[in-house]
Amino acid sequence: MTSRSDAVSGLEHGSADLDALHARIAPRFRRAEARARVRRYLDGLLGPIERKNGWQMAEYLDETGPQGVQRLLNAADWDAEAVRDELRAYVIEHVGEESGVLIVDETGFLKKGTKSAGVARQYSGTAGRRENQQIGVFLAYASPRGCAFLDRALYLPEVWTSDAQRRAEAGIPEDVGFATKGQLAQTMLARAFAANVPARWVTGDAVYGHDELRRWLEEHGRSYVLAVACTHLIWTAGRQEEVQSLAATLAADAWTRLSAGMGSQGPRWYDWACLRLPYDARSGMAHWLLIRRDRNDPTGVAYYRVYAPADTPIPEMVRVAGMRWAIEGALEQAKGEVGLDQYEVRRWEAWYRHITLALLAHAFLEVTRARSVADTTEKGEGLANASPSPSPKSAAYSG
Repeated sequence: MTSRSDAVSGLEHGSADLDALHARIAPRFRRAEARARVRRYLDGLLGPIERKNGWQMAEYLDETGPQGVQRLLNAADWDAEAVRDELRAYVIEHVGEESGVLIVDETGFLKKGTKSAGVARQYSGTAGRRENQQIGVFLAYASPRGCAFLDRALYLPEVWTSDAQRRAEAGIPEDVGFATKGQLAQTMLARAFAANVPARWVTGDAVYGHDELRRWLEEHGRSYVLAVACTHLIWTAGRQEEVQSLAATLAADAWTRLSAGMGSQGPRWYDWACLRLPYDARSGMAHWLLIRRDRNDPTGVAYYRVYAPADTPIPEMVRVAGMRWAIEGALEQAKGEVGLDQYEVRRWEAWYRHITLALLAHAFLEVTRARSVADTTEKGEGLANASPSPSPKSAAYSG
């Protein structure tokens, strides 16, 4: 099977595929100079550059300085939201399937100083602690054909909302106020639903498992597997109980060993328990509490609220819970391969512009990798199905 690194190293950035992708977004750039510039920018993001900053991009593109790169992100006349829509259409065209899963997650971008839009001392799982950073919330799409991003949003901490001068210096639009990460995720999901993205499920970690997002998804008839905190309360036997307390009372035969998908070391095996919840649901739908326990560490327990068709089998819930890891891998790849986190911009719009183009470059790599895998598989199947020269034994056999 062709690996991602093989696909990356085998790319020719003047290829017809990249030209076609550029042609797809070119109408979103009003001036010819910007259209040509974004093609070179994609080349740089996909190129073997140690860091995708202005100076190294300029050197790779044989330019005298970073002014052209900076102008594309800060001053050129183009619509990053329209390019985002093209990104979404491109991803669905190449990896979309009815069984697709929409995944929400966030990542941090470590920064120095206080000028970059949305920067603050805040926690993210990227650093595992509070750091001076920006936080981006992302929506990815995963199917058996691959995983790529559809949308992005820059989280604006509350400390920014009332500082008019700071907002103006960072170019934050006046109509942008504080929104929780769950609200940002809801906005991106709403755009995906409006665009008829083929997706059977929504999943995410406990940041997105709060009541507001879950109830909104239920109102829109969307199935989900969303992680919740160990202190999450559910009603059982006429009273509220924390899910961690409920899990501790389960009998040994309540647990089933299932794989949550493939990891770097092979299948990810865990012990799982699933409890039907007596909550109101739309006709044909139901609620569950899904519990995952580490096989080697009984204290390593995770909890998920599930809303789905009433006949959904537990292995399908487990599969979706495991799909959440796909966005973590995709974020790591986007940072390592196309410089998602290597920008040198401070303003709100420039952040969206770089991030959108980096996600587009990542999607191109994912589509290229998936095509390479499909080609390899097809060739292998062709060899397997080829008619061999008959051996004496098979030639004599007449059935």
